Amino acid sequence: MSLGEVAADLYGLAPGEFVAARTERARAATAAGDRELASAIGALRKPTVAAWTVNALVRAAPGEVEALLGLGEKLRTAQRELSGEQLRLLTRQRRQVVDALTARAQEVAAESGYPASAAVLRQVGETLTAALADPAVAERVRTATLATAAAYSGFGPVEPDLALVREEPESIAAAPRRKSRAKRAQEPGEEDPVAAREAEERRQDERLRAAEKQARADLDAAEQDARRAADELRGTESRVGELRDELAAAEDRHRFARQADKAAREAVRAATTDWERARRRLH
Repeated sequence: MSLGEVAADLYGLAPGEFVAARTERARAATAAGDRELASAIGALRKPTVAAWTVNALVRAAPGEVEALLGLGEKLRTAQRELSGEQLRLLTRQRRQVVDALTARAQEVAAESGYPASAAVLRQVGETLTAALADPAVAERVRTATLATAAAYSGFGPVEPDLALVREEPESIAAAPRRKSRAKRAQEPGEEDPVAAREAEERRQDERLRAAEKQARADLDAAEQDARRAADELRGTESRVGELRDELAAAEDRHRFARQADKAAREAVRAATTDWERARRRLH
């Protein structure tokens, strides 16, 4: 078995099982005479909680993680080509995908019995973002063999927020493009792409506000229903208590009546016996 295969197995284990399994694998390699492999296995680091969470995410959702890593290649290409518009689109998509996968990682960790804290989830998001920029990190993520979380340092020389996303570089070549865009914005029948994007963002904000308003109304209605249900529950519980008291009293009365009936029957039998004896003496 190769070191990669061993690592893939070890980093797929629960956090508490890693050290013992690593020791066993190294011992097996030594017994097989492969001291070099044994040494390499012994050097494998136990994954941090954040690294284990990312590894678990990759195993649970490999297709989604692969899609994220594919986005990283597109981002690096756009960076090399200085494509501001493409970077704007891909950066927005990057944030959405990383957020979605971080939430998925939280679910996977909880389902595995190792709930992730807010600090761990933050490191998970940073590691996924770093995988977009660094092919070496991407490979460790893809193979689910991370030992530590990774930090995001940006794409190339550009800062993490990607200045190209916000503004085209100042240059003589850029000036005609700005003039051309301004001219197109003034021509009838031509739609300014910046204005169109801003209008779409405003519409999106309006949709979000409408959705939030509807969600608030649904929440208020649900809370009102919950209050009514709680009131009804308290009422039924009170009635059930009353009925139980009535039942207990009825059972007591029934028990006393049975005892009285038994005593009365015995008294009748005793009186009948005495009467028969008295009659026989008379005759």
